[in-house]
Amino acid sequence: MANQKEIRGRIASTISTQQITKAMKLVSATKLRRAGEGIMRMRPYAQKLQGIMANLQDSVDDDRLVGYFKEREVKKVLIVAISSDRGLCGAFNANVVKRTRAIIDSKYADAKKAGNVTILVIGKKAGELLKKQGYKVDTTYVTLLQGLDSDSAFAAAEEILNSYSTHQYDRIEIVFNQFKNAATQILKNEVWLPILREDLVKGKKGKSQNNDYLFEPGKIEILQDLIPRSLKTQFYRAMLDSLASEHGARMVAMDKATENAGDLLKALRLAYNQARQAAITNEISEIVGGAAALEG
Repeated sequence: MANQKEIRGRIASTISTQQITKAMKLVSATKLRRAGEGIMRMRPYAQKLQGIMANLQDSVDDDRLVGYFKEREVKKVLIVAISSDRGLCGAFNANVVKRTRAIIDSKYADAKKAGNVTILVIGKKAGELLKKQGYKVDTTYVTLLQGLDSDSAFAAAEEILNSYSTHQYDRIEIVFNQFKNAATQILKNEVWLPILREDLVKGKKGKSQNNDYLFEPGKIEILQDLIPRSLKTQFYRAMLDSLASEHGARMVAMDKATENAGDLLKALRLAYNQARQAAITNEISEIVGGAAALEG
C-alpha cells in the first residue's frame, strides 16, 4: 500500500485534473450551442438547394453543365477528410481516419497502388495520423476550421471544384461526422463530385412531386450559378456538421473524464483513510508494546 504522502499527492493531482476537465466541458458546451445553431440554420437551405437540383437533374443536358453529373473512369481520387485541430474528443478523429482508410482500401485500391489517391485534410489531427500511416496528404486547407465562415469555405470549395473541372481528379468524396445531438455523431462519407443522381433523389426525402420553374434570364444561366452554389453549400454544411460534432464529442468526453476523476478521488480518499488508520493502529501497538516492556 502506498504511503500517505504519495496518496495525498495523487489526490491533489486528480482534483486539479478534474477541475480542468470540468472547465473544458463547459467551454465545449458553449461552443456546441453556437455551432449547433449554425448547422441547424444551414440545413434547410442546403436541403432546399438539393431538392431544386433533384427536380432539375433530368433537364440538365447542356455541355457546360453535364460535366458535373457525368461519371468518368476513376483514375485519380481526392478524399476530403474533416477532423479537428485538437484532441480530447474521444474517438472523433480516429473514426474519420479509420473510415478514410476503409474507403481507399475497398473502393480505390487500384488508384492507391498507382499513387493517384490524395487525402485533403481539414483539421490537423487527421493529417498527423494519415501522414504517419504513409498516405499522400494535402494540407492546403488544414486550418480551415479555425474561424470558419462561409467566405473561406466557399473559396476552398471553389478551388476543389476547379481541380475537378480541369480533370485533376475524377472523383471527390467527403468524410465527416454529421451532427445529430450532443451525444451522437453519425460518421458519413458522401460523393461530392460527380453529382450522383440517386443521391439527389434521396435528398428530396421521399417527395416525388416535380415543380415547374420559370427561368429568368434563362435556365442555363441560372444553372451555371446554381450547381456550383449547391456544391459549395454542401461542402460548407459538412464542415459545420463536423464542427458541431467535435464540440459535442469533446463535451461528452470531458464529462466522462470528470466522472472518472470523481470515482478515482473516492478510491484514493478511501485508500488514504485506510493508510492513516493503519499508521495510527501501528503507533498505538508500538506504544502499548513499549508500555508493556517497561512494566516487565
